Amino acid sequence: MMTATGWTGNPAARLEAAFRAIAAARMRGLPVVNEALEVEAVGFSPWDAHWLGVLVTPWCMNLMLLPREPARWASLPPGKKAAYRFPAGVYEFVSGHEAAVGEYQVCSLFSPMFEFADHDAARLTAQAALAALFDAAHEDAASAAPLSKRAFLGGEREPRR
Repeated sequence: MMTATGWTGNPAARLEAAFRAIAAARMRGLPVVNEALEVEAVGFSPWDAHWLGVLVTPWCMNLMLLPREPARWASLPPGKKAAYRFPAGVYEFVSGHEAAVGEYQVCSLFSPMFEFADHDAARLTAQAALAALFDAAHEDAASAAPLSKRAFLGGEREPRR
């Protein structure tokens, strides 16, 4: 349950209920929905001062952060971005808000979800994404900063660090 002091327990069941309601109302019949998939909160556990997991829906799959220790939560207006460092690198999250959930931040993994034939494949992918996030062997690929147009046209081939 979300309180003024953060989620007092694992938010997975509440997230699933909230996003199932969204699936039944706002997302029903939209062409971006993969009807073979369900809403599932995968692997939610404490990370730093937050709850971290993957939210799988029939329309998207996102890494998701929720406040666990509100004093350490960076409250942002919906649509604003924040970056977090994981063993695999730095990832950008976008702030969102749902009445039944409160404030959260997401990092998109897949959208839409048509490359998944069934829900088991989506769940396995979510579990693999969480595992990869904490595997430092993935850091080089994730942290590589893109070259600016000026740097590329000027002959640079490696991003500045």
